[in-house]
Amino acid sequence: MLVRVWSWMLLSAGIVWHLLDLAEADCPILTKTVNVSSEQRLMLYLMAGYEKSIRPVYNSSSPVEVKLGLTLTQILDLDEKNQILTTNVWMEVEWYDEKLSWDQHHYGGLTSIRIPCNRIWLPDVVLYNSVDDYTSGYMPSLAMVHNDSRVFWGPVVRFRSSCKIDITFFPFDDQMCKLKLGSWAYHGFQVNVFNRSNTIDLSNFVDNGEWELVENRVERNQVYYNCCSEPFPDVTFYIYLRRRIKYYFMNIIIPCIILSFLCLAGFLLPPESGEKITLGLSVLLTITVFMLMVADKMPQTSESISVISIYLMVVLSMSCMSVLTSVWILSIHHQRGKPKRVPTWLRVLVLTFVAKCLCVNIRLFGTKDRILDYRNRKRNKNKKIRVAMEDPEIIRMDGNVRDPFDIENSMSTIENNIYRESYLEREDAIKDLIDLLQTRHLEELYEEEVYKEWRDVAFVLDRMFFVLFLLITTIATVCILEMRPSHGKH
Repeated sequence: MLVRVWSWMLLSAGIVWHLLDLAEADCPILTKTVNVSSEQRLMLYLMAGYEKSIRPVYNSSSPVEVKLGLTLTQILDLDEKNQILTTNVWMEVEWYDEKLSWDQHHYGGLTSIRIPCNRIWLPDVVLYNSVDDYTSGYMPSLAMVHNDSRVFWGPVVRFRSSCKIDITFFPFDDQMCKLKLGSWAYHGFQVNVFNRSNTIDLSNFVDNGEWELVENRVERNQVYYNCCSEPFPDVTFYIYLRRRIKYYFMNIIIPCIILSFLCLAGFLLPPESGEKITLGLSVLLTITVFMLMVADKMPQTSESISVISIYLMVVLSMSCMSVLTSVWILSIHHQRGKPKRVPTWLRVLVLTFVAKCLCVNIRLFGTKDRILDYRNRKRNKNKKIRVAMEDPEIIRMDGNVRDPFDIENSMSTIENNIYRESYLEREDAIKDLIDLLQTRHLEELYEEEVYKEWRDVAFVLDRMFFVLFLLITTIATVCILEMRPSHGKH
């Protein structure tokens, strides 16, 4: 019974095809009898006996020439960390199918027809540098078939391709990404691919907020792989992108410059404020946070280091040095115990040479010499007084020296001599006490002068390191802003 059903179905199909052939021969009776449109008759005619798994050529030694093109509509994202470019494109695939041709006069003047792409042979064009799996395939769009065997197929595709990122000049960097398309299984003697044009079509392109499309070009390559001796041609689409720096300039570069100059403020703070170290550590922690933000955007590679990372490292190193320098200057400023006088070489270098170069007026040390002169004069005077007291020929009283003969004549009793001696002893004791107090006072003045001299050294060093770090920061900032790639033709 089943055999009979199949026989009947085959017989019916044969009758239908015979009627269609008669209609194709412009039989007016059959055309009126079979109520089908010209497009439907054409579809039945083209699909009759069509095998989509076989290359559409009658001569098996002839290749199918496939022309490839792209219409770039949008750059969705360029993931620097994973080095992936995501784009929306319209593919343009064109080839000649020798099995899909007809005489337009036999089908109501139809010169083209749309056929679902899953019903005809399609070239196995794949994106060689894709990072997605190949299970999703292309959009099941219609293929445009012309009566001269020309087939045009234009699916809408979202490509996720690998793109090697060079972060050397980040955020002033240019990137070159490529889309490599070609047949996967057929070699060049079976399916030969060509580029439709030398550039990508940008008529429907939508600008990206982060990347600017600078240039594009298309090249055809022919590669020999290890698997086969035949060549495998491909069409590579090159896309040159330039980063728009306004966002990074406002959110990374300017804050980094501000922080780099903010660490200089620690040298202007007076040591008595007690905030020099706090300010330096705060700037240090902030720069560390910025470094983590930049590192989160960058791919984890050791091939290149970005300019902004180098700049942040320079600023971080300067902040560390400023903190250490501030600690050293504070240790110079706050001396403990009885400090020694500043060494001669340091005094000449800092208080004379560096202070003049920085136009800082420093009063040089001069109290010690005055103290020594005063001590020498006091010692000489006290020595003369003692000699006068011990000399029997000279007696000092009330600060005047008198002749011993006159004094003896004026003294009447021994009690007066004893009283006079005790008076002189008390006067010497008072003068010794006064001399001791004056010496202590002058020693305190001397120590204060020593403290002041060290504070002057700390002040000059503060200004010297401020100027030095200012020059380093300015030079580093200018060099970073000038380190940009050449924006000429690629």
